[in-house]
Amino acid sequence: MKTERRLPSMCPSCGQLLRVERLGCQECRTVVGGDFGLPVLARLDPEEMEFVVNLVKSSGSLKDLARVYGVSYPTVRNRLDALIERVKALESESMRGGGCNGGGNASKTRPDMAL
Repeated sequence: MKTERRLPSMCPSCGQLLRVERLGCQECRTVVGGDFGLPVLARLDPEEMEFVVNLVKSSGSLKDLARVYGVSYPTVRNRLDALIERVKALESESMRGGGCNGGGNASKTRPDMAL
């Protein structure tokens, strides 16, 4: 089974936010170039993305989500609050123009997401 590779969001050299310069179509080989920022959700850690997907699949019900993770409602609520703060930090970083030539490092502001 082939493991899907995750899109990197941080520079492995300096730790700053990466930007996309080129997108390509595998079917017709069209290439689009430019300077594109990664969407906030694409910059979440895998466990944060999984949490968001499970939240959507449970129709936003934290009670149902607590059942999915086998934890209490307050635990899920705390995790959601931490994720909200993480998204705000990532949005703030985007507004500051984070990247290899400037901006901060959102990984330093990442709240603990462990359940």
